[in-house]
Amino acid sequence: MVKIGNIELPDFPLLLAPMEDVSDPPFRRLCKMHGADMMYTEFISSEGLIRDAIKSRQKLDIFDYERPIGIQIFGGDEEAMAMSAKIVEAVKPDLVDINFGCPVKKVVCKGAGAGVLKDIDLMVKLTKSVVESTHLPVTVKTRLGWDDDSINIDEVAQRLQDTGIKALAIHGRTRAQMYKGHSDWSHIARVKANPNIEIPIFGNGDIDSAEKAVEYKEKYGVDGIMIGRAAIGYPWIFNQIKHYRETGEHLAEPTIQDRLEAARNHLNWAVEWKGERTGILETRMHYTNYFKGIPNFKPFRTKLVTHDNLTDLLHTFDEITNEFIEKINNNL
Repeated sequence: MVKIGNIELPDFPLLLAPMEDVSDPPFRRLCKMHGADMMYTEFISSEGLIRDAIKSRQKLDIFDYERPIGIQIFGGDEEAMAMSAKIVEAVKPDLVDINFGCPVKKVVCKGAGAGVLKDIDLMVKLTKSVVESTHLPVTVKTRLGWDDDSINIDEVAQRLQDTGIKALAIHGRTRAQMYKGHSDWSHIARVKANPNIEIPIFGNGDIDSAEKAVEYKEKYGVDGIMIGRAAIGYPWIFNQIKHYRETGEHLAEPTIQDRLEAARNHLNWAVEWKGERTGILETRMHYTNYFKGIPNFKPFRTKLVTHDNLTDLLHTFDEITNEFIEKINNNL
């Protein structure tokens, strides 16, 4: 069992990473259905929360079936981070997570996200302000450092633990790498092996198969794994990893019927949550991954990303079902 404060997770938990414009309630619901042990919201600007920005407030929407779930915040001002933690606490998530890893320029330029990697003292002050402002467990997600010449994750892990955080997720890239190249988990393993580190350490980066998840768990000794991009349009990855770790065998790949059901549910839940127009627009990015590798699917994908009303989209799903009915019946 892995514990984050009073949150109990199974041995070797699988976490859904917080991803901007991806990790919303419909997407999280699918990942939970398919084996995610803990999830996080999209990151939320501390300043946006304080300004009562509509988009930021909507990201606070969480549901009981998602638990345990953390709300992730980011910012570069101590007072704003402390105030936003109190706002977050009011909607009763299971934990508060701090983003010190987002490499996107618009976040970094504000001295937030991975921008804080240049100033460990500030990172400690921001973290301490959040820990002291809430009774909820506080966790952090970060990167190895700013660039290859300033990898500082060992010091960061020790000093953040000293502030009172209850877990640390480490993406095995520097900010300079963005999402390119390969993640280097040797640094994560070194943090985990440090006898002074007592909090759970979760590894993140490049996990895109059951084999790799189990291999990295055994090789690097992390307490659990956080999965991000590999789950987009493919929520089945969580249960596939669990099954492979328990049995050494692979679960069958999702059928066309499975993919159709997931995509249709995603659409319906998005429309239910955000309204028809926004729900339709925000679901479009997922269709390519849901139906990746299916031959002769391009005409249907074109319809899915161009129709602008729910009736036409649901009709298209029916067309797909009729077109591939024989394959569905044969579980292809």
